[in-house]
Amino acid sequence: MRTAVHVVLILCLICVSVQAQSNVDFGIKGGLNFTFFKVEASGFGFTQDTASGYYGGAFLDFEIDEDYALQPELLFISLKDFKFLNVPVYLKYEVANKLHLLVGPSINYFFDFFSNKLKIRADLSSSYNVTSRIDIHVKYAIGFEELTPNSLFLGVGFRI
Repeated sequence: MRTAVHVVLILCLICVSVQAQSNVDFGIKGGLNFTFFKVEASGFGFTQDTASGYYGGAFLDFEIDEDYALQPELLFISLKDFKFLNVPVYLKYEVANKLHLLVGPSINYFFDFFSNKLKIRADLSSSYNVTSRIDIHVKYAIGFEELTPNSLFLGVGFRI
């Protein structure tokens, strides 16, 4: 738990130091997540099981040029008995007016496991700016290992 507090404090310090720059935005986001597990069904093969939870956190948006940005995030995710930090780093591209495509890796740190606490996933996301401060987003995370299942995230972001 101490690690999570340190990561949040470091992110807050970074946010305060970069907020003075005009090409950097800071915001918070949150929403629902749906995770899809493969479960063996009594010798009948695998079937899908779904669990739902919530997430919340902060993001930075570093403008590279008119169409591209780099967007790292720090999200706390709760899913049934599992709680973990998700740290995606996205390359953000403006596909159309107010519509963005985000792609990149994400690192997950699970608080509930004694070993293999770090998991890596690939994220594909899109966001739509409803206003200059509010966006809605959807993200699909692809897990590469059995303990890192695929997830769908739906949420809202607020630029501060």
